[in-house]
Amino acid sequence: MTELAPDAGLRRKNPKLKSALLQHKALSLAGLSERLFGLLFSGLVYPQIWEDPIVDMAAMQVRPGHRIVTIGSGGCNMLTYLSAAPARIDVVDLNPHHIALNRLKLAAFRHLPSHKDVVRFLAVDGTRSNSQAYDLFIAPKLDAATRAYWSGRDLTGRRRISVFERNIYRTGLLGRFIAASHVLARLHGINPEDFVQARSMREQRQFFDDKLAPLFDRPVIRWITGRKSSLFGLGIPPQQFNELASLSSEKSLAAVLRQRLEKLTCHFPLRENYFAWQAFARRYPLPHEGELPAYLQNSRYEAIRNHAERVAVHHASFTELLAGKPASSVDRYVLLDAQDWMTDRQLNDLWTEITRTADDGAVVIFRTAAEASILPGRLSGALLDQWLYDAEASAKLGAEDRSAIYGGFHIYRKKA
Repeated sequence: MTELAPDAGLRRKNPKLKSALLQHKALSLAGLSERLFGLLFSGLVYPQIWEDPIVDMAAMQVRPGHRIVTIGSGGCNMLTYLSAAPARIDVVDLNPHHIALNRLKLAAFRHLPSHKDVVRFLAVDGTRSNSQAYDLFIAPKLDAATRAYWSGRDLTGRRRISVFERNIYRTGLLGRFIAASHVLARLHGINPEDFVQARSMREQRQFFDDKLAPLFDRPVIRWITGRKSSLFGLGIPPQQFNELASLSSEKSLAAVLRQRLEKLTCHFPLRENYFAWQAFARRYPLPHEGELPAYLQNSRYEAIRNHAERVAVHHASFTELLAGKPASSVDRYVLLDAQDWMTDRQLNDLWTEITRTADDGAVVIFRTAAEASILPGRLSGALLDQWLYDAEASAKLGAEDRSAIYGGFHIYRKKA
């Protein structure tokens, strides 16, 4: 007979104690999961942003004179907004690697000689002259902290700026996750890079149906997608995992991820979707292959370059920055998916400052892992009643988001 643990009999006789022990174990595992996620997110996470800034622009209708506050992430959104010549953009991020990346991208637009040089620096992999361009044109113009970051050494001893000689989009937490996904697919006989050979949406659909969709029925992939830590590289924290898992009776993300991947591969022409190029080719398309992100297109270059000094990048939280602003001083707010990570208290603190600083006609946009807005039932009625949810525009524009990662896109407008 197996020897019982010393407290086994006690637990059988005391159901409350058993329940308390199980709850303690669950809390311990949850705490460990949170700490692991925090550790992974302490480095560079997103070399590029994975929210479609064209959808943001359509939702916000940015005009000259607007004052915007946005989370930085990879910085592609901020630069796209800048092409509409707003009066000011405040960029916030708690990740120092993202801060350095945002400031570097702004400096590239301001100080590299031409649009071609910017594209070569930010979009073309294998460009060995990029470190020289940095040393000659960008480094002397950077603030001391940002220059020290990019001129400093990584764990391998190479200068951090040398990543632009290779392919920065294959680095960071998300870049490594995509690389691991490619390896896993190849182990199942599928090469994801073959997707970019598709020449029509019909061929895109065929590749998904024949090659990608069956992967989600493989036991190892279903096992992986049922574990929170395995999806940290996709930027899905434990809270978001729980939200997404609630959409499936199996408490696995296999069905959800299959649906999101179907949207990425089948709902938009490949030539027009640089997110798909990053996911499958792990690079941006060449000129004959497709379009670059909006902020790298020649038509927006002059506006971004001429207005780059209107951006301030802050190592701070959204709430912290707003708390230092006067009332009625902001027109547009971009929260990305940050609210999915927040407690009810943090949400209410944030929206207290948003509501206080919002000028007439202010607009707030954000994304959620699941489809529904997270505000009802969590935000106080006194705050929520001051905002109008634009359900029709939210659904329409959410369907147009080419990145296809998120379940919901949400637009709130300040009531008169």
